[in-house]
Amino acid sequence: MQPATPTRTLLCYGDSNTHGTMPMHSLGALGRFSRPHRWTTQLAAALPDWEVIAEGHPGRTTLHDDPIEGAHRNGLTVLPSVLESHRPVDVVLLMLGTNDLKERFSVNAGDIALSLERLVRVIRASGAGPMGGAPGVLVVAPPPILETGCLAEIFRGGAAKSRDMADRIGAMAARNGTAFVDAGQVVQVSPVDGVHYEAESTPLLAQAFAAALRASF
Repeated sequence: MQPATPTRTLLCYGDSNTHGTMPMHSLGALGRFSRPHRWTTQLAAALPDWEVIAEGHPGRTTLHDDPIEGAHRNGLTVLPSVLESHRPVDVVLLMLGTNDLKERFSVNAGDIALSLERLVRVIRASGAGPMGGAPGVLVVAPPPILETGCLAEIFRGGAAKSRDMADRIGAMAARNGTAFVDAGQVVQVSPVDGVHYEAESTPLLAQAFAAALRASF
């Protein structure tokens, strides 16, 4: 039997957890799961009729220029060029917000949801969908973080804020009529650094995202 030919395109727009960054035992660690062990690869295997594009940038925020790690990590600034480079895009899986919890940004869960709402509007106005239309959007609320390990100081105060993100982001998704997944109902962050996911989490995410995409698109 011939493998299915992808007929639709899914752009996974996220941060280090879309990139496949491994839990960090020390600052500056560059470990990345091998390609078969990333949730984006496993999602592609579960959706053979989709082309799954992994567009994850470690440190990416929703719309903040990072004064320490660089302005190029601003997800709003980069988003239009990414959409244009991959068009036509049928659906964008949008999973950002974790890096906004860094103490340096001083934002809360409501602010993060509003920031994601701005990205949803950019996606829909981009004309990057089939025939110049609007791509569909699947918004994902990242799981709550922990303040532990080498990232604890950077994310100080973020754990409490993160526990409100699913409710705030879910309400935003409902308000805008987008598909929604609460990743905190599927996986937990690693106790190693409190932000990234262990290898056993990746197939669970892939399964949850595949189910949501089949149901909504």
